[in-house]
Amino acid sequence: MPGTPYDRPTDPAKRRSAALTDGPDRAGARSMLKAIGFTDDDLARPLIGVATSWIETMPCNYNQRRLAESVKKGVRAAGGTPMEFNTVAVSDGVTMGTEGMKGSLVSREVVADSIELVARAQLFDGLVCLVGCDKTIPAAVMALGRLGIPGLVLYNGTIYPGTYQGADITVQAVFEAIGGYHAGRITAEELHAIESAACPGAGACGGQFTANTMSTALEFLGISPAGLNGIPAEDPQKDEAAEQTGRLVMELVRAGTTPDVFVTRASLENAIASVAATGGSTNGVLHLLAIAREYGIPLSIDEFGEIADRTPIVASLVPGGRYVALDIHRAGGVALVARELLKRGLVHGECPNVDGRTLARVAADVVETPGQQVVVPIETPIKPTGGLSILRGSLAPEGCVVKLAGHERRFHRGPARVFDSEEACFAAVRERRIVAGDVVVIRYEGPAGGPGMREMLGVTAALVGEGLGDKVALLTDGRFSGATHGLMAGHVAPEAALGGPIALIREGDPIVFDVDAHRLDLEVPADELERRRRDWSPPPPRYTSGVFAKYAALVSSASEGAVTRPRHD
Repeated sequence: MPGTPYDRPTDPAKRRSAALTDGPDRAGARSMLKAIGFTDDDLARPLIGVATSWIETMPCNYNQRRLAESVKKGVRAAGGTPMEFNTVAVSDGVTMGTEGMKGSLVSREVVADSIELVARAQLFDGLVCLVGCDKTIPAAVMALGRLGIPGLVLYNGTIYPGTYQGADITVQAVFEAIGGYHAGRITAEELHAIESAACPGAGACGGQFTANTMSTALEFLGISPAGLNGIPAEDPQKDEAAEQTGRLVMELVRAGTTPDVFVTRASLENAIASVAATGGSTNGVLHLLAIAREYGIPLSIDEFGEIADRTPIVASLVPGGRYVALDIHRAGGVALVARELLKRGLVHGECPNVDGRTLARVAADVVETPGQQVVVPIETPIKPTGGLSILRGSLAPEGCVVKLAGHERRFHRGPARVFDSEEACFAAVRERRIVAGDVVVIRYEGPAGGPGMREMLGVTAALVGEGLGDKVALLTDGRFSGATHGLMAGHVAPEAALGGPIALIREGDPIVFDVDAHRLDLEVPADELERRRRDWSPPPPRYTSGVFAKYAALVSSASEGAVTRPRHD
């Protein structure tokens, strides 16, 4: 019948959603959408998913409901129709040191799966992902890679630092204060005062921990608008950034520009360099490996070490340096880091950003705050090589990750102190059974064995709080928080539950960290190790049903990003 909405020509940007909304046969779908306020005009426009991970269990994602409204405002202004949906998040900081922490890395896969699932099912033409706490950031990029539809990611921003005795502090100070309390260095009243001051409002943890490391990496990948991630969560400009993001996604949708234009081999190398140059979290290795896999880009764990070896640290950021994420934003943003790395050709300046500029243009446009000391000239770096290294050796045939920012040690030899869980190790630290020179081994905490590869911040921070941070070394098949500092090797692979050499260590065995030689070795004769292997048997699974059991059955090695794989893969 001429003149009805059914005769309206389809918007060419409705590449996917037309199959959901257009024509007489889709009247049922439109009827249901009209029930919640959508009009014929709304449904004639491109449909844009706005994914949030708002949750009331942490400050990290707490401002996303507000930001989603601004994103939707921008989408509407640019001619699209936004549809908000939410997914889950797990707080690393809140769950740290408990069984609940096993859910953190598992949540990365759940978030990626759920974003992909909704976007596929609802036939969105484009997607904006609002992210905050650690695992939601890589998960969003992974989902975009699977979907292949125009989209981008906006980090909801860092928390403002707390203030204690006139100094800025972050949640890292709380975890270290726990160790100080057990060592008798501070009182219970002082510990309570620190915990009450460290986290003053919404936003993700304030140092160059995993969330801010990955926020930085996403700007270097080009999948986040340059300069917008760094705006703090409670800064009024964050709402303007969210609205701008909504407008930007419509430009991508109109042009049909998909995420693989931005996430490339070259931009992944840029992201790795950004992690190295800022002394970022070792979790960046795990997450960038996972992102590369979703985009079909070959990337090995050893390449992180190669890039870090040629990339100086130019940003003095907590935990290895002096400043927090708010400070680098005020200094001019992470584009300052790009500017310094470009001076020596350490990043690919031609890589595009979703805002339409190249990385080189972003760096050229940066406005530096006079007198800032957060990012230093590359000619006088904080350290000549990056903040991480990849070690192999008899204890890590598939590799492991060592964080180098925040300490000077590159060699340690000592006796093994062996623990088969994080809880057992933390009890030993609390009871002051760890002494200078020890090598602390925490095993059966890997991707499959944990399952979920818990972070060991409770242990590492307690060691620092007790004054042992520069006197012991630690290795684990689990992970470390971005707040960890000291000579620590994580992601040791193969993991203990799969029979990796870490499972064969016994109390008192000599272990050697040699960063310059890129080695992590167990000084036990080969015939003795073979005898131990014959006596070893895998432990029974800790979970036999539910999400943890599914994850343990499907997860890959940490050296491959700890991604879940179809069984035929």
